[in-house]
Amino acid sequence: MFLGTFAWSFVFVSLPFYIETIAHGDAASTLRWTGWILGISPLVTVLTAPLWGRYAEHRRPRRLYVAVQVFQGVAFFGMVVATTLPGLFLARLVLGVMGAASTFAFMMAGRSGDAFTVRRQVAAIQSGMTIGQVIGPLAGALIAARIGFRPSFVVGALILLGCAALVGWLAPEPVDARPRRDAPAGVGLGDLVTVGLIVLGANIHVFFLPAILPRILVSLGVAPAATLEVGGLVIFASGVAAALGAVLTPRLGDLGTDRVVIASLLTASSLCLAALAVPRSVWGYGALRFFQVLFITPVFPLVVARIAQHGSGQVIGAINSARIAAGFLGPVMATTMLAWGPASVVYVILAALGLGCVPLALARGTHRASAF
Repeated sequence: MFLGTFAWSFVFVSLPFYIETIAHGDAASTLRWTGWILGISPLVTVLTAPLWGRYAEHRRPRRLYVAVQVFQGVAFFGMVVATTLPGLFLARLVLGVMGAASTFAFMMAGRSGDAFTVRRQVAAIQSGMTIGQVIGPLAGALIAARIGFRPSFVVGALILLGCAALVGWLAPEPVDARPRRDAPAGVGLGDLVTVGLIVLGANIHVFFLPAILPRILVSLGVAPAATLEVGGLVIFASGVAAALGAVLTPRLGDLGTDRVVIASLLTASSLCLAALAVPRSVWGYGALRFFQVLFITPVFPLVVARIAQHGSGQVIGAINSARIAAGFLGPVMATTMLAWGPASVVYVILAALGLGCVPLALARGTHRASAF
C-alpha cells in the first residue's frame, strides 16, 4: 500500500502543473480541465470498486491486487504519451476502470480478528497509504522539476509494476476473505448510507487542495517558478500530519465513545479549514493545513473498522467508493468554486460540509441494533 500510494502521489502532485504547460485555453477553462482530469479516475473507481469487491468475495484478493497494480502501471504509460488535455483525461479515465487495490487490502484487514485488531489493521493500511502520501509528493515535485513531467510519469509506472511483482512474490494469500459471521447484527442500509456520507465529507477535506494549490501559492506571494517545489513541501507537511493521525487512531477510542470522538474531529477539521482564509504567508497556511489534516485523518479508520469486520466485499467496496468519490468531488468542487470566487468561499463551504457530517456522526450511536 505504501508503494502503490507513493506512485500515485508521486505523479499526482505534478499533474496540475503539467496541465498548465499543455493547456491552450484561458485560465478558467484550464482550471475546470484540471479538476476533471484529477477527478475522473476516482469518479470511475466509485462505480467499479463495489464490483471489484463483490468479485473478490469468491476469489483470491492477493491475485486481484497484483492484477490491478499491473493494469494501473500500464495506464500510467498512457499519461506519458498523452500530449493534449483530452488525451490525458482519457488516460486518467482508464486508470479509474482498473479499480482500487485498497478495497482488497481492507477486505483482508476486516477478517483479522476482533474490533480493536481490525481498527489497528485498518489504521495500519491507512498509515502505509499516508506515508506514501508524505514522501510521494515531495519526491514527485523534485523529480518532475529536474527531469520533466513525462519522465516522472514513467518512474511512477515502474514503481507500480515493481509493487505488483513484490506483492505477488512475498505477500501471503489469506485463508478466508469472507466476512465474519459472528457479528451481533448485520450492516443495515441506513448505517451504510450514514457511514458513506461521513467518509465522503471527511475525505473531501483531505483531497480538495492539490488541484487549486498552484493558484493559492501565487496568491500567498510564491514566485510562479517556485510553486512546484513549494507545493510539494505543503503537501509533504499534510502527509506528515496524515501519517501522525493514522498512528494515533487506535488509541483515540480511549478518549470517549467513537461517535463523540468522530464528531469532535470533524468539528476541529472544519474550523481549521475555515481559518485557511486568514494566513497571508505560506508558513501560516501550511501550519493550519497540518492541523486540519491531523484532525480529519482518524475519521476514516474509526468509522470503517466495524464495517470492514462484518461487511461483505461489496459493502466494503461501497464504503471505499465513498472515500474515492471524495478524490473526485474535492478537486472538482474546489476548482469550480475558485473559478467563480475567492479562495475564502472554497474554505467556508467545505468547512460547512464537514460540520454537516457532525449530526450524522452523533446519530450513529443511537442505532443499538446495527453493526455500528
